[in-house]
Amino acid sequence: MKHPAPATPTVSRETRERLDAYMALLARWSEKINLVADPRPEHVWDRHVVDALQLIPLIPEATTRAIDLGSGAGFPGLVLAIATAIPFDLVESDQRKCAFLREAARITAAPAKIHACRIEAAQLEPAQLVTARALAALPELLSLSARLVTPDGLLLFPKGRGVDAELTRAQAQWHMQVRRTASCTDPDAAILQIRDLRRVA
Repeated sequence: MKHPAPATPTVSRETRERLDAYMALLARWSEKINLVADPRPEHVWDRHVVDALQLIPLIPEATTRAIDLGSGAGFPGLVLAIATAIPFDLVESDQRKCAFLREAARITAAPAKIHACRIEAAQLEPAQLVTARALAALPELLSLSARLVTPDGLLLFPKGRGVDAELTRAQAQWHMQVRRTASCTDPDAAILQIRDLRRVA
């Protein structure tokens, strides 16, 4: 069952200023390294930042720490760290993108630690929340995430139009509780909220 899209949270003026600084930095760095296809701030806001912000209403209030996998240019993990003040561990294997993430976290004062390594090699304590966007198909994503989420934690994954096929394949390998929410940025997309993840015996 697909639940209605969450309302995109409005952000404070201070948060918007920090997000604007982040987008300006992204535009400058994109002249040298490939961070997003279209680095213009107005496009980044509509296509990427709002896509991250819509996850906020789905994050449990008691969340005190989160892990973002394959952070890339910072979506959704760095945006969520800026907007929610939840400490995030950002895992990214590309050294140049890690350099960008460190600078973006510095100028926005985001509570984010950047880990320049492959996800499989990340030495992190499990967190109450794990996020990832445009990283891998769901079966692989669950394999990468399983050891990094606490037993009572939440996996929060925006997914595109192939979500049904990905869910079918994943459910052959994993027991899980799935809640599916419509995306407010793409009518063909969905946000998966996954709990109680256990491998099929």
